Amino acid sequence: MPQLLGAFFRLVRWPNLVFIFVTQLLFYYCIQLPLHRTASWIFAPILYPRLFFLLAISSVLIAAAGYIINDYFDLNIDRVNKPQRLVVDRIIKRRWTILWHWILSGLGLLLSLYVSWRLRNPLIALANLSCVILLYFYSTTFKRKLLIGNVIISLLTAWVILVLYVAEFRLTALGDAHYQLLFSSLFKFAIVYSSFAFLLSLIREVVKDIEDMDGDMKYGCRTMPIVWGVNVAKVFAGTLTVVLLGALVILQFYVLQKAWFPLTAYGVALVDLPLLYILRNLYAAQTKADYHRLSNIIKLVMLAGILSIILARGLPWIGLY
Repeated sequence: MPQLLGAFFRLVRWPNLVFIFVTQLLFYYCIQLPLHRTASWIFAPILYPRLFFLLAISSVLIAAAGYIINDYFDLNIDRVNKPQRLVVDRIIKRRWTILWHWILSGLGLLLSLYVSWRLRNPLIALANLSCVILLYFYSTTFKRKLLIGNVIISLLTAWVILVLYVAEFRLTALGDAHYQLLFSSLFKFAIVYSSFAFLLSLIREVVKDIEDMDGDMKYGCRTMPIVWGVNVAKVFAGTLTVVLLGALVILQFYVLQKAWFPLTAYGVALVDLPLLYILRNLYAAQTKADYHRLSNIIKLVMLAGILSIILARGLPWIGLY
């Protein structure tokens, strides 16, 4: 039983699920709620804490189901790329993995439907249903296509934050100037962090494609390094890294003008400098181990970027000016 339980947690990528939950928790308590508290109008958060936790659990369940279905359809590829980490059919039978996929997807969608019903906001349920469908077809088809799968995963990563913004949408309040200002302020924070997550996720997906070329090529995948070559894939990932760095420097310059030195120093030390390290070592990388190390560093940079929300907690009014 302990071995089976450990295998299940590996199958659903439990550290990634914790990361999803922590990301939503930080954005909700450090950005979303403080924006309401510091506002001078009477709009209370429509997404109150109990509904937030249900929405966050829904996100975690849908993501877990996505990891399961991905491993289910990637069994042959994983036998080549990562045989030592194989769970499906070695510890957990395939019929059980597909069953767990549908159970977790169903529970996630039921929670989404409940939150949508309580908020009178059908966008949440429809969007999460779309996430389940995209994750399924990503695993069966899109993952093997040039760039499409990478973009889908990056969009779903961004959705982890954007769903909280969408949850604040109120059709009945659109005519109120105060509500429009609050919604606009929340949008600025949501777009900054979701764009950061999107770009960094896309960079990591391309690096992972280079790392997994052997198995992908054997089973007919048409990923970027296979179709266009490793050098082109490196240039693509490097260009995105430069774009992300440029955007961060512009944002940090604005933050510095407001004399928010801790947030600027944090960003430079734990995001900008590691991105420069990634950029430098990306072009020098040659072995599978090199790309695996870069992939892990990118994940740590994303974690550092999301944790910067804690420092932004005292600055919720940034979007109001």
